[in-house]
Amino acid sequence: MAKPQKSEKSYRGARSRVEPKVRAGGEDLAWVFGIHAVVGLLERFPGSVRRLLVQINRQEGRVADLIAVAQAQDIPLEFISRHDLDKQFIDQRHQGVAAECIALPEPSEADLEDALARNQSGLWLVLDEVQDPHNLGACLRTAAAAGCLGVVIPRNRSASLTGTVRKVASGAVELVPLYRVTNLARTLRLFQDAGVQVIGAAGSASKTLYQLELADSVAWVLGSEAEGLRRLTREHCNELVNIPMALGVESLNVSVAAGICLFEAVRKMSLTGRLKIESI
Repeated sequence: MAKPQKSEKSYRGARSRVEPKVRAGGEDLAWVFGIHAVVGLLERFPGSVRRLLVQINRQEGRVADLIAVAQAQDIPLEFISRHDLDKQFIDQRHQGVAAECIALPEPSEADLEDALARNQSGLWLVLDEVQDPHNLGACLRTAAAAGCLGVVIPRNRSASLTGTVRKVASGAVELVPLYRVTNLARTLRLFQDAGVQVIGAAGSASKTLYQLELADSVAWVLGSEAEGLRRLTREHCNELVNIPMALGVESLNVSVAAGICLFEAVRKMSLTGRLKIESI
């Protein structure tokens, strides 16, 4: 049975530990692993999947559902040992499933400008140099749950869209666009020019997020847990606010802070009818 090659990249063009491989027909292929990530892929982009690897003796519950979906869509299935999966996806929790798929192009900065030009009401999440893939994945999941229009990260000194990010995001990568930009300060100016209220979360701010008056479109800007927002990023925010915390706690994990900020905005905006999420 053929084994997956080690010269490939993670879905949507973001590099992981391996390099891209171009197969016959010019297809740039990638691996997505983990049950939630593969489910999201099959639900949103089933036509991109070229084959599904499943661990032998791991064919019950949610994995059985995945197999049924793949069979219904005529996606080739290969059953291989846990040892071979572990060897291919080193130090990754693949959960016994991996999908080989066409790597979709990531959204460009021009796509972001087009999205801003549509003047949609809603929420954005901007992450300033969040480098831990688990934090990025958790932030993507939170952003998707809050119905964000997109997540923006700097091209440099940020985590890439790796298999680990996809797995932690639990299918959210297929739900919310991730934009990588060259100049974050310039991008924040574009947000402001488009009428988006840019709010930075900073522990040193004098105002709390509960005192905010929100516009129809809001971009929350959060920095890494260790460094916070960079000076230039802070200077390009309309306002800075803090999350009030009990004495002795200096900071929160960035994904936790993102959830607090985004869902406080969801609460306020939904009360006035400016934002609607179906589950609310």
